[in-house]
Amino acid sequence: MLKRIILFLLTNLLVIATISILLSVLKIQPYLTKHGINYQTLLIFCLIWGMGGAFISLLLSKFMAKMAMGVVVIDPQRATREERFLIDMVYGLARRAGLSAMPEVGIYNSPELNAFATGPSQRHALVAVSSGLLNTMNRDEIEGVLAHEIAHVANGDMVTMTLIQGIINAFAMFLSRIVAYAISIALSRGDEKSEGMSNAVYFGLTILFDILFTLLGSILVAAFSRWREYRADAGGAQYAGRDKMINALVKLQRGIELQDDRAPNFAAFKISHRDSLALFATHPPLEDRIARLQKITHVR
Repeated sequence: MLKRIILFLLTNLLVIATISILLSVLKIQPYLTKHGINYQTLLIFCLIWGMGGAFISLLLSKFMAKMAMGVVVIDPQRATREERFLIDMVYGLARRAGLSAMPEVGIYNSPELNAFATGPSQRHALVAVSSGLLNTMNRDEIEGVLAHEIAHVANGDMVTMTLIQGIINAFAMFLSRIVAYAISIALSRGDEKSEGMSNAVYFGLTILFDILFTLLGSILVAAFSRWREYRADAGGAQYAGRDKMINALVKLQRGIELQDDRAPNFAAFKISHRDSLALFATHPPLEDRIARLQKITHVR
């Protein structure tokens, strides 16, 4: 727990420091002036913070996943027989998907039946599998899971999710500051004596609307995440075979209660996750995913 907190704080400090330096280098002036909001400056400010934070997180994603989940990357030169089987399976699927560079392959110690893919690009990806999945599934089911993760890498889902999250972040920041400013001005009614109170109201409302608009935006992010899971399932069926993909999801249904929440930020990148609210769910119900795969007839 302490390690995760330290990693979280260090990551956020790095994001803040990097973006602050970037704003200084670009000489971005304050967007609030005595004449009101400079919308062009505000837009640039929000894009840098929204997109910058998202892309810094993407660049650090592989490192953070290894640290937070305790992923042990397999050295192909020193792999045991069991590890060699895992590497060969991932590499074979990667070749079928047309990847030009083989992803790193790792194992993390957890009872959950899960796997995830992360990394800043197709050429620098990581596919990690839980020890619980390896100990529970047979080889065909493992191949189905790995094919799903390779499909995420081949589809560029990590970058696409980052782009969408960055746009949502920027939009939420932009809109929240405009609405907060309009309300604070309306409350002050041009009274100079209430200028200090107006500033306090503005910053308070900015935080409130940041949270509200980001929450609403996360509904769109979750909707895209669910769609990309269906697409990765179809890709997994193409690379490994439909039956292997279906059997893997059926096995995941039985182990859905075993969930590792050590790194909640990576939940969206796992093959399955138990979500409570449908609007904010990053994964569709497993029964729906199985039903869609059963309708596919053009794969082996």
